[in-house]
Amino acid sequence: MSLVELADVSYTYPGGVLAVDGVSLRVDAGESLAIIGQNGAGKTTTVKLMNGLLKPSSGRVLIGGEDTARRTAAQVARRVGYVFQNPDDQIFNTTVAKEISYGLKRLRLDAGESERRLDEAAALTGLGDRLEENPHDLPLSVRKFVTIAAVLAVDCEVLVLDEPTAGQDQAGLDRIAEIVEVMTGRGRAVVTITHDMEFVARHFARVVVMAERRVVTQGRAEEIFTDSAAMATARLARPAIVELADRLGLADVGLSLDALADAWRSRG
Repeated sequence: MSLVELADVSYTYPGGVLAVDGVSLRVDAGESLAIIGQNGAGKTTTVKLMNGLLKPSSGRVLIGGEDTARRTAAQVARRVGYVFQNPDDQIFNTTVAKEISYGLKRLRLDAGESERRLDEAAALTGLGDRLEENPHDLPLSVRKFVTIAAVLAVDCEVLVLDEPTAGQDQAGLDRIAEIVEVMTGRGRAVVTITHDMEFVARHFARVVVMAERRVVTQGRAEEIFTDSAAMATARLARPAIVELADRLGLADVGLSLDALADAWRSRG
């Protein structure tokens, strides 16, 4: 059973703006899934439907086989955690520790388990020495990790990251990649919506391409990024490694730089 399934889902905002039109996709346990497309393609609406912030105008959204129509937004968010693109839309506490702990209080865990989760989330996001700082005083790149830590602590089955790499340096990118690896290794799923094709190519196994409020195609990352027609339809640039492989006549080596280098050397 998929953790999340969207079955022919459409959503129209108040005022009549159609944002998602007949979208079907699934999210499985232990997988990393990227949803890519231009602004206005329907990506953000799609993930908000996943975590209950929005309810479909038609079609069904299933979380662990249960229809979200029968659940409150809070109940769905307990299973599908959403990290907003702008951390200032989520942060409201006066210390990093309080921000991370806020969701834990609603779970009514014992003190020892709450402290363990706080410490683990802080360690994974690099915030262990900043717990008593005011998150509003931190740089934007660090504030993003505060909101990620707050969702990690709740231990949702699905972690949704909205443009997580924006504004990050290489150390931040490496940390996000580690979070994806750790969470999928635990059997959780990680979903991202992003314009960062290079990051997706390196760290996400499956890709959904959206354009004009619909899914254009979906499949393994190496299949999608070498599908010139699908990328052109969505008006997306292919990752640099795919362009390089094409120029070298090695388009079938996948998305690994090491594999590309080995294939080039084997040519003699």
